Amino acid sequence: MTDVSERSGVLRRIFSSESDSAPGDSHEQVVLCHDRDSGLKAVIAIHSTALGPALGGTRFHPYASEEEAVQDALNLARGMSYKNALAGLDLGGGKAVIIGDPATVKTEALLRAYGRFVQSLGGRYVTACDVGTYVADMDVIARECDYVTGRSPEHGGAGDSSVLTAFGVFQAMRASAQHRWGAPTLAGRRVGVAGIGKVGHYLVQHLVEEGAQVVVTDVREEAVNRVRAAHPTVEVVADAEALIRANLDVYAPCALGGALDDSTVPALSAAIVCGAANNQLAHPGVEKDLADRGILYAPDYLVNAGGVIQVADEIEGFVFERAKAKAAKIFDTTLEIFARAEADGVPPAVAADRLAERRMADVGRLRSILLPGARRERRG
Repeated sequence: MTDVSERSGVLRRIFSSESDSAPGDSHEQVVLCHDRDSGLKAVIAIHSTALGPALGGTRFHPYASEEEAVQDALNLARGMSYKNALAGLDLGGGKAVIIGDPATVKTEALLRAYGRFVQSLGGRYVTACDVGTYVADMDVIARECDYVTGRSPEHGGAGDSSVLTAFGVFQAMRASAQHRWGAPTLAGRRVGVAGIGKVGHYLVQHLVEEGAQVVVTDVREEAVNRVRAAHPTVEVVADAEALIRANLDVYAPCALGGALDDSTVPALSAAIVCGAANNQLAHPGVEKDLADRGILYAPDYLVNAGGVIQVADEIEGFVFERAKAKAAKIFDTTLEIFARAEADGVPPAVAADRLAERRMADVGRLRSILLPGARRERRG
């Protein structure tokens, strides 16, 4: 294991740029994992342990460069800190990425080697599923590691966390509808879902059952065919750009991050943006652009917290009904964020950040008092 904050030129550049960034943007630890025999190349980023061990999934993706992989891990880890804080969990934020195409390089040997790296962190980081990794992969990783959630029910786990992720998104969407239109329902509304993979296809099911008019798109033909077979009334458009420009009431980005940028925001007709994707805002300032256009944005890390609530429940012995009840509270938290945003005259994303940062700072200080020997990064 190599601590890349010391050894990697890529991370030295990133960390030096973070020295001038806002509080909460720095990270406690970043680790580069390399196993020659299996071909493993991975990055584990721990953003904060102020609230507890850092929990976040493992993404398996063919990044174009090491720098791109590291930056994604950093962004995702920070997002997990805010997500876990806003969800009321006693967990910090971390994330890992494995570099490579999971369809061609994922092997038992590689996953087990990765598990040994996670184990070596002694519980500072707890992993779970993410894009490119699945419940079966967590079972393999757990053969080498004690700090794994999202395992199969056969191995005492919670199973597919996409189930409650989609449920949480649906609750946030209902809350958004209540705030915008006065009733917590999507019935009769036209909802566009970009990305109908692990989370998106469950979200489509909720929406169809609610009576929404659903429009979808996905780059993978098999994902489109699965949704068409289950829900023949769903409309399919060619690509994400076509969906953004479609006549929608709600736009739900459920694929990779960066969906909201300087070109997509002006093209949106939707009154609400509420989706499962992480890091939907391509850069700071997009949240203001949305607000200026009168588009209600439900912050992504609030909206998609159902999955982490599900896998976090696994730590104390998974009970689905208990986890679902916690995920249902995303409805109330979403309404609270909208109310705080209006009261403070800020976009919802800013209101959500402030609430999460306050909890990390307050609880972090409390933990430092209770655990005086602990070394913890302070949050302003």
